[in-house]
Amino acid sequence: MAKERTLGRYQLLFVPRLVIQPLVAYYSLHFLPFIFPAAKNVFSWVPFFWGFAIIAVADDLTQYWYHRLHHQVPWLWRFHRTHHSASYMGMAMASRQNVIYTIFFSQIYLTAALVYLGLGIPAIAVRAIKSTITTLAHSSIPWDKPFYKYKVLNPIAWVLERLISTPATHHAHHAATTDDGVGHYKGNFGNMFFLWDIIFGTALISRKYPSAYGISHYEGDQWTAQLLWPIFKSKVEGSELAPNGPMVRLEDDHEALIRREKNKAKKETTQITVVPALSNN
Repeated sequence: MAKERTLGRYQLLFVPRLVIQPLVAYYSLHFLPFIFPAAKNVFSWVPFFWGFAIIAVADDLTQYWYHRLHHQVPWLWRFHRTHHSASYMGMAMASRQNVIYTIFFSQIYLTAALVYLGLGIPAIAVRAIKSTITTLAHSSIPWDKPFYKYKVLNPIAWVLERLISTPATHHAHHAATTDDGVGHYKGNFGNMFFLWDIIFGTALISRKYPSAYGISHYEGDQWTAQLLWPIFKSKVEGSELAPNGPMVRLEDDHEALIRREKNKAKKETTQITVVPALSNN
């Protein structure tokens, strides 16, 4: 069982990013010549700086809305739920995705199209920088904390936390509750640029880190369901990924956390059998 869970964790972390995304990009670049044969490299004259700027904005802005819609449209939430089901944060979390969610990543197709149009080198540069920022934003290491702690660095912090995603802002998006004023899973959708949250009014900047991560009512779905829902369904009754499960399981954050802690305590508690004292008579 433990081996299966470990295998499932690796599948969740690496299949979407290392297998699905490259395959989608590869076949997109082979398909585009059949549709737009005359468009190949038509933008190759664009200077690197402007190509980089165009791709960075187009790629990340489309992902912001793709990400946001998966939180706000109930039917779409279940495809993105896998990314939030872990009760911890770490760099590898950036790759934890449902396969279907990854296949329809809008920015993969957009970036592939821009590469076909002649912006390949800027696209690679954007990809490298974006991957670094999103990975560090998921990091369990609060590397942004010194910017908040030391006053001399506060001006840098003010710019940094509004421009790109940092552990404080993105961890808030992965919080299990909003009751503490830190968690903000209904906002902070930015991936590379946090600026989109500032512009579209979905930002919460607290400079603090949540006390708990994940989904407050999560009780453990099989890795196959998390990776390949709706092809495989969860066996956990009441799960959004279960057959006939709710699109979104509505439950008060505070009550859900209390219930989860109680269930955890019950599992860890050893039953004590009371033996009646023997009579001396």
